[in-house]
Amino acid sequence: MRRSFVTLLSVFLAAVAVRATVLLPAEFREVVAGSQIIVYGRVLDVRSEWRADRHGIDTIVTFGAATYLKGGPAGTVTFRVPGGQIGRYRNVMIGAPAFAPGDEAVLFLTATGPSMARVFGLNQGVFRVRTDPQTGRRLVVTPPLVARGDAAERVTRGAATRRSLELDAFAGEVRAAMGGAR
Repeated sequence: MRRSFVTLLSVFLAAVAVRATVLLPAEFREVVAGSQIIVYGRVLDVRSEWRADRHGIDTIVTFGAATYLKGGPAGTVTFRVPGGQIGRYRNVMIGAPAFAPGDEAVLFLTATGPSMARVFGLNQGVFRVRTDPQTGRRLVVTPPLVARGDAAERVTRGAATRRSLELDAFAGEVRAAMGGAR
């Protein structure tokens, strides 16, 4: 009895706190309704900084706004993404988007109170924009974890579940989702 108590006590004392992120796919209307700012533009600057509690690193992204689909505070918007690197210290959060200067995207940002904005649902709020080499048109690529509608969807890995839309058509889908959310 005493031996099992000591074993049990040592297991509890040796336990380490484990954290996990569980990310459920959001429906597109949820992404739109849950975002205070929806903006198309280009990344101007990316820098990392320690969190206030010094228990992690965040990346601060400055984004040049070309068009606001919702909100519209200024010509640039600054937001925070979990993870980053300062010197030899690197903090990684699975599912957090990474940005580089020049990246083009439509961002869905949440902002509560005086805190800095964040991307909705980690990578679910980042719709990358690429230029079609044949037509020169800008295409919005849907992130892999955004559900398209009410019907059940088969979730598979790879680009097969991703689709591209012209930027203007995508903006129309956002406006339609905003109209349907009211």
